[in-house]
Amino acid sequence: MARKVTSRRVLISTIAAWLFGFLIFLPILWMVLTSFKTELEAFAMPPTFLLFHWTTENYATVQSRSDYLHHALNSIMVAGGSTLIAMMIAVPAAWSMAFAPTKRTKDVLLWMLSTKMMPPVGVLVPIYLIYRDFGLLDTRAGLILILCLGNLPIVIWMLFTYFKEIPKDILEAARMDGATIGRELVYVLAPMAIPALRRHFFSTSFWHGTRHSGL
Repeated sequence: MARKVTSRRVLISTIAAWLFGFLIFLPILWMVLTSFKTELEAFAMPPTFLLFHWTTENYATVQSRSDYLHHALNSIMVAGGSTLIAMMIAVPAAWSMAFAPTKRTKDVLLWMLSTKMMPPVGVLVPIYLIYRDFGLLDTRAGLILILCLGNLPIVIWMLFTYFKEIPKDILEAARMDGATIGRELVYVLAPMAIPALRRHFFSTSFWHGTRHSGL
């Protein structure tokens, strides 16, 4: 028998969830607030939360020392570029494996997964030689390409497992209404796969690319 949900229980659960979320977010909030403090106020005891002299001097100092905006732009271009290219390749690849499989589909999936088990140092020399010959060393394009290829197997696997859960009847209905494969991908499958695409965008290539911004 289902337990009755009372308004009091909902209120307690809501308050507990907000408190738990605030505790998780508190270190990030404290870091942001500290960035607007002077050096003396940042190390003052007891620490102040909101009642302090707000200043942007720290941001000006960081920008003058290391050209932070240039590094931030590198992060956005590398992370966003590698993510978008990987998704443009992974969506049709995962669609074909999920809805039009062949007898080699499982072998290809296992092969792609096996590439993530190989240590990166194993392909370091070939990648260096290829990048040297094509002039991609120390370039944004080279970094975007290597991050895209490195994450592509995982992206395809993530989308493949998500596409397998989508009922084929929906796609068949779209085809009966005259939708082509391209329209099926753009107008039917892509909107239904937004949760998987969003999860990939914020958890895979994007955060992986932000660690390589010092070009």
